[in-house]
Amino acid sequence: MTYVAPVKEIAFVLNQVVGLADIAELEGFEEATADLVEAILDESAKFTGEILAPLNSVGDQQGSQWKEGKVTTPDGWQEAYRQFIENGWGSLSFPPEFGGQGLPMCVSAAVQEMWHSANMSFGLCPLLTQGAVDAIDHHASDELKQRYLPKMVEGIWSGTMNLTEPQAGSDLAAVRTRAEPAGDHYLITGQKIYITYGEHDLTENIIHMVLARLPDAPAGVKGISLFIVPKFLVNEDGSPGERNDVHCVSIEHKLGIHASPTCVMSYGDNGGAIGYLVGKEHHGLAYMFTMMNQARHAVGVEGYGIAERAYQKAVGYARDRKQGNTLLGKDEDDQSIINHPDVRRILMSMRSTIEAMRGLGLACAAAFDVARRHPDSNVRERMQRRGELLTPLVKGWSTEMGVELCSLGVQVHGGMGYIEETGAAQMLRDARITTIYEGTTAIQANDLIGRKTARDGGRGMAELIADMRSTLAEIATLDDSHVKAILPRMESAIDAAESANTWLLSQNDATLPAAISVEFLMMHGRLAGGWMMARAALAAARLKQSAEADQAFLDARIILARYYAERTLPLVESSSTIILNSAGITIALDSAQL
Repeated sequence: MTYVAPVKEIAFVLNQVVGLADIAELEGFEEATADLVEAILDESAKFTGEILAPLNSVGDQQGSQWKEGKVTTPDGWQEAYRQFIENGWGSLSFPPEFGGQGLPMCVSAAVQEMWHSANMSFGLCPLLTQGAVDAIDHHASDELKQRYLPKMVEGIWSGTMNLTEPQAGSDLAAVRTRAEPAGDHYLITGQKIYITYGEHDLTENIIHMVLARLPDAPAGVKGISLFIVPKFLVNEDGSPGERNDVHCVSIEHKLGIHASPTCVMSYGDNGGAIGYLVGKEHHGLAYMFTMMNQARHAVGVEGYGIAERAYQKAVGYARDRKQGNTLLGKDEDDQSIINHPDVRRILMSMRSTIEAMRGLGLACAAAFDVARRHPDSNVRERMQRRGELLTPLVKGWSTEMGVELCSLGVQVHGGMGYIEETGAAQMLRDARITTIYEGTTAIQANDLIGRKTARDGGRGMAELIADMRSTLAEIATLDDSHVKAILPRMESAIDAAESANTWLLSQNDATLPAAISVEFLMMHGRLAGGWMMARAALAAARLKQSAEADQAFLDARIILARYYAERTLPLVESSSTIILNSAGITIALDSAQL
């Protein structure tokens, strides 16, 4: 079975839940009308379904190959990438002054979901390029922007993120890569690991964003600077020139995403790789966070994107596979396993959670769109705070649930799911990296409890919960028993989350909050997902009043929202109990006793 993009579901979230029409009224986003976005989604569905999806298993089986410093991507990759850039898929949200289409981030995120559902290994290349473009656009000089951005936006040059080193891992304070001043540039020496698409054969140049230290840099993260280091130096006319002193010395053999080359990069083996400083000296980590935050949101989209592919494969198998005497089948010919009640449970859990994650991912992107363009500075500030608060939830919760849902997809297949030929196992293997990429779930959780909650005294969290309560007030006015059934579960979940928030804000020592930080993140992810489902149900109930509405589609949104409320929101209450009671016991054993 190939992948079929859920265009109708995505369009529903954009139009009815996150407010695309309101975003299209903002200056600079006027072209993002419902009709144009629907056309974009339809064309993206064709491209991802017909071109990228068939290459997914090819890439898994062949992988990318390294030989003598060069990386060869699998069969079909180069042609697919050529079509990708010719159709402009990588430039949707980029600035028009550099050749981008200037569309809202929420539209770009909707399309990105399709990339990662169809072929996550392929989608990682433009994902990293987008982050590099954002970092250069926000922080580099005009000269560097003009030199690199037009071709990166077009996609004929790609970008990477070079942070991690063998001794450093996620501890960027331990970065040792050096940058020596040499006139109008710097000479970079050192080694970076886990560099996605650090070397490949899809683009004519690769632009590396590299963290390094100057000779006089202070210790720790305050001494890190950011540099552009191109694979090929750029001639005056903008064409690639001589090869820079940067090379891929190996690629990793991984659990999944075999077609995405994860490279070990060596800088300066022959005197120093030429690099160009981005912004000010010693401000590199702050600049890199522009790229990292964009990438964190995109990895969250990967989480629910690949879960969508796993769901489609699972539900297709469940419809075809006949086994046992089902309880829901109407006759002897209707004994597909989709009619076993527990298979229904699994599929309902998968689909409702995917829709909750999709809503949260697009709502987060929409918040950043409003923060960029709204004429009222107070609204911009509030929506920036909202987008930043939701980002660790999108990244952390969506990837953790993506892995869980891909595992459930294997379960639906039974023993056949454990056999590679069905393809279900690939989804699980590919998804596993997402909880580690761009900072592990614990790193996202510590960001949530520290920078995003405690630092502002819970202001952003209080605003979020106030908006949730406003949605519940609107639901209370409806005459729809299924939608109103969401109210008690959502109200109890909000109350439980507020108790956990109060406890967190009362702590003076970071140790105990750190012990429950992941539980805190998962709690708020589930709650925010429930809010998205409640908003979807509210919109569906209102649309159902029209005789021309697709009643079956809208009924499904409401039933899925009620299922989520009944089966997932109670976990918010249990998480709150864990947070309030288990922090101390979590760290009670001495490390030697573990």
